[in-house]
Amino acid sequence: MNKNKIVNDPVWGFIQLPSELAYDIVSHPYFQRLRRIVQMGLSFLVYPGAVHTRFNHSLGCLHLMKEALDMLQAKGVPITAEEKDAACAAILLHDIGHGPLSHVLEHTLLPSVSHEAVSQLIMQRLNREWNGRLDMAMAIFNGRYDKPFLHQLVSGQLDVDRLDYLNRDSFYTGVQEGVVGTERIIKMMNVHEGQLVVEEKSIYSLEKFILSRRMMFWQVYLHKTSVCAELMLGHTLDRARFLLGENEELAGSPALLQLLRRPSGQAADDTLLEPFSAIDDSDIWFSLKAWTQSRDMVLRTLSQRLLERKLFKSEMRNVPFEKEYIERVGAETLEKVGNADWLPYFFYEKSLSTKSYKYDTKEDDGIRVLLKDGQVVDLTTVSDLLDRHFVMKVDEKHLLCHA
Repeated sequence: MNKNKIVNDPVWGFIQLPSELAYDIVSHPYFQRLRRIVQMGLSFLVYPGAVHTRFNHSLGCLHLMKEALDMLQAKGVPITAEEKDAACAAILLHDIGHGPLSHVLEHTLLPSVSHEAVSQLIMQRLNREWNGRLDMAMAIFNGRYDKPFLHQLVSGQLDVDRLDYLNRDSFYTGVQEGVVGTERIIKMMNVHEGQLVVEEKSIYSLEKFILSRRMMFWQVYLHKTSVCAELMLGHTLDRARFLLGENEELAGSPALLQLLRRPSGQAADDTLLEPFSAIDDSDIWFSLKAWTQSRDMVLRTLSQRLLERKLFKSEMRNVPFEKEYIERVGAETLEKVGNADWLPYFFYEKSLSTKSYKYDTKEDDGIRVLLKDGQVVDLTTVSDLLDRHFVMKVDEKHLLCHA
């Protein structure tokens, strides 16, 4: 069988699968499932073009990983063919554990299980199935391989994951603030004492990268309407879980109902793989359509409003809402709902926060800049634009949503 495949990607152009291992990963049902999981959750309710998938993103990350490794090799960094294949496998699998609608339901569908934990389960299963072919890829993924820069390309402050999703999400939403100089950043990458560094000539591109990420979070990822829709969906599943706990019969996707019946404190184990690998975005929409016929008013109303995009009113502020205002809006919502037990499903208050940049001197976690004199320093010490206090502070906003 010919495993030398090329994919035409709208963001990066032609992407070639670099090895048989990459082909086998992409061909596996676990990976093909990512075709049915949108990258940006419910953002398409605000930005209609944002319907690209985790499959698209993972292939884009593979392309950028290949570009970065080729550049490092050209600069004399020793990377074996096996290490190259393993790093490409690690980045292909970095999102394999995402559930329906990506991050939206991560702490709702499986309250005690992260997508990283599921990714580990899936990689372990594949590694057993393939007799250890993923040993090195998993070591790189988990930061246990003796060349730290390979892990930093998979997961770090300047990894290929971020370089792809910023450009890709900008492309599909039409929000130009997310475009970053990926090609220049990759060409300026190097390795110093085993750590990923970026040469000094790339400082302006790095500044744009940090600022673009900050703008994309508040303009797109944490847009008040998207977050309100996500909260509505999360509470819809919470209501379904509650009704199942009360032994109510619910129609819907069997895989989704099985996961909703799973004890909330149960850790990730092999019993999770079968229902999880069977579930994707279609299970959510199918179930919502079924629940519009539910006898339960809360489940029926929330499902109907999500399907018809009749979302709750949402308001976002830079400072907390006054207690009196929250009480007044809550009382008005209760009057509409008519039942105090139902109020939490129709009235949400939430703080949202993000951090544009993290630097921990103990963990040495940051973007390392290689100066012309051979010194390696943190980006914030050489940037005229990025004041360390500014980029490292936690940005916080406050959201109120109500029916």
